[in-house]
Amino acid sequence: MKQTIGIISATPLDIQAEDAEELGPESDIRDLQVGTEQHGERLDKALAHSVPEFSRSYLQQLLESGFVSVNGKTGLKASHKVKAGDAIAVEMRPTPQSQAFKPEAVDFGIAYEDAHILVVNKPAGLVVHPAPGNWSGTLLNGLLAHAPCFLMVPRAGIVHRLDKDTSGLMVVAKSREVMDALVKAIAAREVSRQYLALAHGAWSGPARKTVDAAIGRDPRNRLRMAVVDLATQSGKTARTDFERLASDASSSYVRCILHTGRTHQIRVHMASLGHPLIADQVYGGSALFGMRRQALHATRLAFLHPISAEALQFDSPVPADMAQALLHFGPALQSGLA
Repeated sequence: MKQTIGIISATPLDIQAEDAEELGPESDIRDLQVGTEQHGERLDKALAHSVPEFSRSYLQQLLESGFVSVNGKTGLKASHKVKAGDAIAVEMRPTPQSQAFKPEAVDFGIAYEDAHILVVNKPAGLVVHPAPGNWSGTLLNGLLAHAPCFLMVPRAGIVHRLDKDTSGLMVVAKSREVMDALVKAIAAREVSRQYLALAHGAWSGPARKTVDAAIGRDPRNRLRMAVVDLATQSGKTARTDFERLASDASSSYVRCILHTGRTHQIRVHMASLGHPLIADQVYGGSALFGMRRQALHATRLAFLHPISAEALQFDSPVPADMAQALLHFGPALQSGLA
């Protein structure tokens, strides 16, 4: 099966999340006393023992938010050691994290859907998974609202991600069985993922290049990734194939084929070649041709259906901002290679 698709709006279903940690708008004060058996324990462990109906991570969130006091004192760390007889007060209330996994109306593109999988055509600007700074309005929230089955699957069936400002295709599982099969296929490199990128600089040398270079945290900036030497730094092997589609003195249009799926892999490997992506400020790019986000689009996704074993291939044309930028190379390129 081969499909070419565009962005459409997913219509959320009217469903409610059943969350064991959902407390509603009212807070509940729990007064606890440390017993002799908890003497010397970490505070977070003592809390988990005393309030077993809530997860340890949720209780740690309350602790970090100042909703836990020991003998009237707040601001204590999770590692604080409690003593027998200590009086602990816990204000049980919702936190951003505890409310993150909720159904929420979110518009996202749907390329394909059946009883087992959903192929998303993610617009640029949409965060895939809740995280600090983005606890709501994510693709995960939209999936939970789209169909009840996603409530029963870890991470709402998300098996791989795209960066917030990267557009394009992703596959999502509707059951744990399908999720496990897709994770296994991705690990075995049986899922083909191709991207289109606009980068700074004239392409030199052969039209096709391969970068086989490990990626890890940049030791100089923990918010970035970088090519690393595994003999001296932690990281993971990474390989990307690149094909020049067009180039001039200022920029290059490139097809990128992933063999691994490391964080920021294409962005890091392109920067290592001296071609940071246009508008990718994290890795040395700057705005050009009207692009205000990194010029990267997941254009093709191909894999065997995890249940039927049918060969599936989906193609997504570049979105409007990249299509406009491609006019720099002429209309023929835009229609012939995008």
